[in-house]
Amino acid sequence: MDTTWNGILWGQFGASIDMLENAINACPEELWTDRSKKPEWESRGVVGFWYLAYHTLFFLDLQFSGGSVEGFAPPAPFDRKELDPEGLLPDRPYTKDELRQYLQHCREKGRTVIGALTEQTAQRPCRWGSFELTFGELILYGMRHVQHHAAQLNLLLRQNTGAVPRYVKRTGPQ
Repeated sequence: MDTTWNGILWGQFGASIDMLENAINACPEELWTDRSKKPEWESRGVVGFWYLAYHTLFFLDLQFSGGSVEGFAPPAPFDRKELDPEGLLPDRPYTKDELRQYLQHCREKGRTVIGALTEQTAQRPCRWGSFELTFGELILYGMRHVQHHAAQLNLLLRQNTGAVPRYVKRTGPQ
């Protein structure tokens, strides 16, 4: 891949991560763990704002690791319960600071992975559940996943606070 494309891809993926971070930062403490506020999750029931942010980061980390659960371990204090088919929730709600640190971990990992992406690595076959795709497509799928959940979090913010964080056009130099 041309390094120009790596920069373009990171500029947009990083913007999605920035929007997720903005939503996390804008969430008031009283909304962070309030399960009476939606969203409702198919296999997990009603979950709080914190969980949706965590879910997004967990799968972002996994996708930047190539999508294989073999050998994947998120950083402490997180575990692999998110992969459990029974829909187990973490033992406790994670704090904003914990998720901000996880977000930074994912941002650095993403910048490295996308910066090193070549045509050969982008074409490497991957399996995501029952879905066959290339690693390049998995990266784009991951960007869509982050943006989808950032939008859900922004909707929760709008419904519960009347405001949302600013839209990010492209990530800045970091």
